Amino acid sequence: MSKQIPVSHMAFVRARAGRSQELGMRLSALIEPSRAAPGCLNFALQHSQCDPQLWLVSGFWSNQQAMTAYFNTPAMEIFAELVQELVVDRLDFHTFKDVSAEQALGQSGAAVHKLAG
Repeated sequence: MSKQIPVSHMAFVRARAGRSQELGMRLSALIEPSRAAPGCLNFALQHSQCDPQLWLVSGFWSNQQAMTAYFNTPAMEIFAELVQELVVDRLDFHTFKDVSAEQALGQSGAAVHKLAG
């Protein structure tokens, strides 16, 4: 039996000029239903402290199946709606999985070097 590996997603969402407050309100509707989704370990909406147009939506899931199932729920339609309605200027969406130190090093066994400066 394979080990369940925690996974996550992060979406950097940039509002069009003058639409950041609307974007934040609409994205906030994702918080509670997402946290209640099966396999959700954490779900957060964050607003940049230095860029008023930038929002971060992140979720951490118990495994790939839970995250994929969530992506197939009606809640995810909000991203398409925000793009179609021209609320979003840019959407940068990524998924991640945990890796071991060996995987992070490319399994090369290469030594880690400190950078001077």
